[in-house]
Amino acid sequence: MITLAAAQPYPYTFPPVRTALVLIDFQRDFLEPGGFGAALGNDVSTLAPSLAPAQALLAAWRQRGLTVLHTREGHAPDLRDCPPSKLIRGGGPLTIGDLGPLGRILIQGEPGHAIIPALAPHPGEIVIDKPGKGMFHRTTVDQELRHRGITHLMFTGVTTEVCVQTSMREANDRGYECLLVEDATDSYFPAFKAATLAMIRAQGGIVGWTASSTLILEALAHAH
Repeated sequence: MITLAAAQPYPYTFPPVRTALVLIDFQRDFLEPGGFGAALGNDVSTLAPSLAPAQALLAAWRQRGLTVLHTREGHAPDLRDCPPSKLIRGGGPLTIGDLGPLGRILIQGEPGHAIIPALAPHPGEIVIDKPGKGMFHRTTVDQELRHRGITHLMFTGVTTEVCVQTSMREANDRGYECLLVEDATDSYFPAFKAATLAMIRAQGGIVGWTASSTLILEALAHAH
């Protein structure tokens, strides 16, 4: 067991072999110009700071042979799994399914749907394609994690207040002990990220804990 004494709102203890590193939606459609994030009018460069911390954690998990889980938000080419209410969101010139610079927006198999090369999955890592914001909605992720004996989840990814927070709240309701890595997640709106961190660890960690990637990496390095 490893304890992160400086985690908020109080120390977080986790067994590495039962802890999965979760990377939420590090996809080209959200992180690169020409994707869905940009189509909504966002400055995608605001998500870039989370990449290096996520890379460092991913390398540490891989070095130790620990469980890694990647998610990708997207839909079938015929949009049969996309609610009409989702299709009309945003109000921009392009929406889900439309053809953009990275292919059809948020469509499985298109270039924009892919995870960015710097965080691309390795063989044997779990990859979950999800049609919604949360990673448990209409997916097999709960079965995948329980099959591996996972009890603790460390969340990274984008965006903090949407898919990351939704997935973390879903996991909390299912009994997983969750921690959000503060510097390995980002939002198009910094104030939304700050608010999410505060909400998660409020009221004695009602949803979970938060900690920096540096704290986690140092703890792993000194673990026996």
